[in-house]
Amino acid sequence: MSQKNHEGKRTARERLQEQREKERVRARRRRQAVVAGSVLVVLAIAGGIAVWATSSGGSGGSSSDNETARPKQASGGSRPAIPVGAAGAPSTLTVWEDFRCPACQQFETGFRPAVHELEDSGQLKTEYHLVTIIDGNSGGKGSVNAANAALCAQDAGKFREYHDVLYSHQPPEPQDKFADKKYLLQLAGKVKGLTTPAFTTCVNDGRYDHFVQKSNDAFAKSGYRGTPTVLLNGKDLSKEKGGRFTPADLKKMVQDANKGKQPGKSSSPHTGAAPHTHGSPQGKQAGRSASPQGKQPGVGVTPGS
Repeated sequence: MSQKNHEGKRTARERLQEQREKERVRARRRRQAVVAGSVLVVLAIAGGIAVWATSSGGSGGSSSDNETARPKQASGGSRPAIPVGAAGAPSTLTVWEDFRCPACQQFETGFRPAVHELEDSGQLKTEYHLVTIIDGNSGGKGSVNAANAALCAQDAGKFREYHDVLYSHQPPEPQDKFADKKYLLQLAGKVKGLTTPAFTTCVNDGRYDHFVQKSNDAFAKSGYRGTPTVLLNGKDLSKEKGGRFTPADLKKMVQDANKGKQPGKSSSPHTGAAPHTHGSPQGKQAGRSASPQGKQPGVGVTPGS
């Protein structure tokens, strides 16, 4: 082979490699745009402007009823959920969220005191739908492993406490620290009485991974585009007050909705919805979609009243 032909082939190989690298970069940018760039709502909050980014997609696979273990008091059906608060509470808050989602952490931090107050007074019950869209878009296992651990805490009657600990210790989104089950067990030590052999086995075995997948499948079919998606008695809070919805607004909406109604009662304020109930109060689905794009935005609320 002549030197000229050799150089020509080498150059062609280099051009092909360069083209492939450009394609990889473009694909990576598209993925990043889905995760961080599909901004639906810009919120004014104390101290500046917060952007609530949304994600779409999810981890693959599906789960059937006969292989889906269900945590204590969890609802089944097509939209499985974890109940918090008195079963007879006159208002229902529906929350779709991902433990790796920074916007979910912002919502939980800002609205937690108001939600807890309303739950503990019997005014509100909350139904949590746990999803894994960050795992699906960015890779990793942190969303599903953290969700499974939270469901294991539900078996111990400590879902709310552990749920709050996870959000209080959420790592930066690119750091899939929740994939480490040892770290999840370490965080469980912050909840009194949670770290038991039963809880540890449940976490390590991934007992409720299929339950989490079923919940994520429901999100993919719901028509909602991002997390957190939060509804009060079926009303999408992202559409209230132009996305500047505060904890004080939530309390007023609940009080107005509950006028003339008796608060719910429960032996424990953290649980109470009866098993086998439907997991979502919003009534109708927004249409089937393999990827939850294009119908409704994630919640646009202002964490701070």
